[in-house]
Amino acid sequence: MLAQKNYFLLPQLLLAAALFCSCSGNSNGKTNQSTASAEKKDSTQVEAVAEVKENPYKPVDSAKYYELQKYLANGDTTGKWPVKNDPLPINGAILPFNRIIAYYGNLYSKKMGALGEYAPKEMWRRLNAEVAHWNRADSVIKAIPAIHYIATVASGTPGAHNYYINRMPEKQIDSALAIAKMHNAIVFLDVQVGLSNLHNELPRLEKYLKMPNVHLGIDPEFSMKTGALPGRKIGTYDAADINYASAYLTKLVKENNLPAKILVVHRFTQGMVTNYKNIKKQKEVQMVMHMDGWGEPELKKGTYRHYLYSEPVQFVGFKLFYKNDLKKAPNRLMTPEELLKLRPKPIYIQYQ
Repeated sequence: MLAQKNYFLLPQLLLAAALFCSCSGNSNGKTNQSTASAEKKDSTQVEAVAEVKENPYKPVDSAKYYELQKYLANGDTTGKWPVKNDPLPINGAILPFNRIIAYYGNLYSKKMGALGEYAPKEMWRRLNAEVAHWNRADSVIKAIPAIHYIATVASGTPGAHNYYINRMPEKQIDSALAIAKMHNAIVFLDVQVGLSNLHNELPRLEKYLKMPNVHLGIDPEFSMKTGALPGRKIGTYDAADINYASAYLTKLVKENNLPAKILVVHRFTQGMVTNYKNIKKQKEVQMVMHMDGWGEPELKKGTYRHYLYSEPVQFVGFKLFYKNDLKKAPNRLMTPEELLKLRPKPIYIQYQ
């Protein structure tokens, strides 16, 4: 039996280089036009070279990177972990040098997660306590906080375009960024596409994804390729969809001289992600396959073994539900100490 996932569908919402210019004249003082033209061309070339900016982010220590990947594999001897052909990421990579501890939710709803349930100061008190617990449990990898905000929410009503989604207004996304800034946290913007698709929804968030501290989450559960309504059935993404999102982020990284981005892909069933072996790894994008199911500890560990451990991509995440994980015996949340015994160790932890 596999871990379950609650459907949290909102009703309709309220929604500098100097130019060098030398002038050569002939004997009568007139400028030689061919010389001036050549000098203009040279000047343009100098400008083009000057536009190439040096990456300002911290270079990746390759030895440390692969050492930590082996540490996360937690003694696996099957050859699955650490993953094969794992590309060394570009400058500014967060993983695996840090473990991300994220609060998930939407500011319009108290039922979608801790992020919207509590006022910012109380939310931060709770999140900082979780970060501190993880740092006590694992002295090898530092835990850092994150805000994981659902920017496109699957809905039970058609909405303006019959996509069965609600797109959060920019003022709400800005509020999520402001909350993150209170404690210098990174941000994830999550997309539930409903009857829309990533090609439609990612460009709407581009201004935010160009920010160095903003990353992306995509949720196959609410990708309704068959036309079924969100919440009626569990949706799916193929490797091609995931590769599209990764390529989209890669392009933004290259064009805007950004640090490595993180792409979180939610998963708790076999069908939610198809053709995983075709998922392309990029040095510009760090991929987290995130175990998103709820239930008792043994059920959650079973889901983790079946779909996350057995189908390796790059990094693994694990989600904890403050309420739903308590519904069945032993009626408790799994602890950091327990999760660190998993193979591989999760590097991204999300609380809802």
